[in-house]
Amino acid sequence: MTTWTLITGASSGLGVEFARIAAKAGRNLILTARSEDKLNALAEDLRSFGGDVVVLPADLSDLDAVKTLWEDASADRHIDVLVNNAGLGRNGTFGDGDDWARELASMQVNMTALTFLMKAAIPHMEAAGGGRILNVASLAGFMPGPNMAVYSASKAYVLSLSEAVAEELRDSTVTVTALCPGATQTEFFDNAKMDGVRMLKTGMIAKAFDVAELGWLESRIGKRIVVPGLMNKVFGFMPRIAPRFVVSRLAHYLIGKG
Repeated sequence: MTTWTLITGASSGLGVEFARIAAKAGRNLILTARSEDKLNALAEDLRSFGGDVVVLPADLSDLDAVKTLWEDASADRHIDVLVNNAGLGRNGTFGDGDDWARELASMQVNMTALTFLMKAAIPHMEAAGGGRILNVASLAGFMPGPNMAVYSASKAYVLSLSEAVAEELRDSTVTVTALCPGATQTEFFDNAKMDGVRMLKTGMIAKAFDVAELGWLESRIGKRIVVPGLMNKVFGFMPRIAPRFVVSRLAHYLIGKG
């Protein structure tokens, strides 16, 4: 049976890198994001590797669109790899009421769409012999994130959900991996209004390809949590040993602008 890889948020950043890695591995691809033009350009490039590439534009902040996406993607196809990469965020204080629409869209994309696609994919994969799910969480999921409170909370949800479902599936043919990168060279920072954030001045910004490649490889062996980079591992471990108010203040400083 022909197998397919479904990648969300495939029009830029990590999504493009995941798509290139999968195409080079000979995978057939289903690419989704809001920008149809970018997806079509990427698909044209990826077809040179020999696999089929299907473009299904969708706004993942709309649950009906997510349902339609899954129906179209899985029709007469066996999706054995799902990469939940799409994500939104916003830098700014939580009390800023002017950005509610962005916060709501972030919750819908980061949590609701991801959860729906996972829930649909697992029985689909099990019925066809197995598969793997790679959820792009974040280092932010390990700690509170002042100035990006909703984003950090949504990624904590992704991390917790991924771990819980991975354990439920421990004896099944489906694996779940949570990729938790720190700062990475993507368009996310511009879209989240993060210009001037102190964290971006540290120089500890990973290349998107390196992050995607590590996540892809580790998901192939079923690793549950992947944190790229030594310093990110340190920051990810810190909430286990430091008082939470200390962790919150450090995150506040790093995510703040100055």
